[in-house]
Amino acid sequence: MNLKEELYQQCLNYVQLRMHAAQQGIDEAQQASKEDTKSSAGDKYETGRAMMQQETDRNMAQLNEANKLKVALNTINPNIKQTIIDTGSVVKTNNGNFYLAISAGTLTINGENYFAISPASPIGLKMKGLKAGEEFSVNGKVYKVLQIL
Repeated sequence: MNLKEELYQQCLNYVQLRMHAAQQGIDEAQQASKEDTKSSAGDKYETGRAMMQQETDRNMAQLNEANKLKVALNTINPNIKQTIIDTGSVVKTNNGNFYLAISAGTLTINGENYFAISPASPIGLKMKGLKAGEEFSVNGKVYKVLQIL
């Protein structure tokens, strides 16, 4: 696997873990809701059901967000070589390495760190459309594009 494929796979794993955790939370809240019987005092029962519903709703929102990330990843072909920074680019700069895909934090490949960022993030918007050798600045810090993969 090449570098872009490895970064893509790590992002996909990140999304799948988020989806699994959210689905597990939904399942647990629904199971707890079923096990909670009405034999307890009415108010206590209703409060417990409301809390479980809130937990289910929160996990559903997380599942929806993870689905959006997966859809965004599905638009990327990690085998395309790019000379202009765009979604799916691996960008090496004088101030760090970036993978323009989804916001997934720091990914490490062969001992090198890459920041997986969204193309819609402030730094993603600044670097989009640039070529190797060009510069951009974010929060007063100047970044020089050294290489685009």
